[in-house]
Amino acid sequence: MLFRSDSGQAEFDEFVRSRAQALSRTAYLLTGDAHLAEDLLQQALLSAAKAWHRIEGHPEPYVRRILYTQNISWWRRRRFAETPLDTHEATTAAPETGDRELRLSLEQALAQLTLKQRTILVLRYFEDLTEAQTADMLGLHVGTVKSTGRKALDRLRTLAPHLEELIND
Repeated sequence: MLFRSDSGQAEFDEFVRSRAQALSRTAYLLTGDAHLAEDLLQQALLSAAKAWHRIEGHPEPYVRRILYTQNISWWRRRRFAETPLDTHEATTAAPETGDRELRLSLEQALAQLTLKQRTILVLRYFEDLTEAQTADMLGLHVGTVKSTGRKALDRLRTLAPHLEELIND
């Protein structure tokens, strides 16, 4: 039994219903693979369910931290070949053609980064964390976050020069 009460189960269920899509997007950005993102999110939600009675306040930061740390554990444990992003089916409404092409181009460029580089960029620019917060979240030194982020942005500029205006924003 994961929950101590029916109200705990109901609160968890409501949290999953309301935040699963946003958490899934983050997991996808972290992994670059729809199936790995599903696995990552399921693992994070299972861990959160087990600790639900101890979570104080809003549970989303707790679950997001699980996503980040679990993803780091995965890329530290095994270095595996990345799969192309062109097989990912978007779960949101189809954007305008130009936006869709830009998104696909960005996804393809992100897929060519290392998992560490992609994770740092997701935390810094998608999650809007500071360098210090990102370092704390990943258990790295701030200097490592800075240098890895800089190298990742440089690599994005090389891989997709047409994204320059997006990268500089």
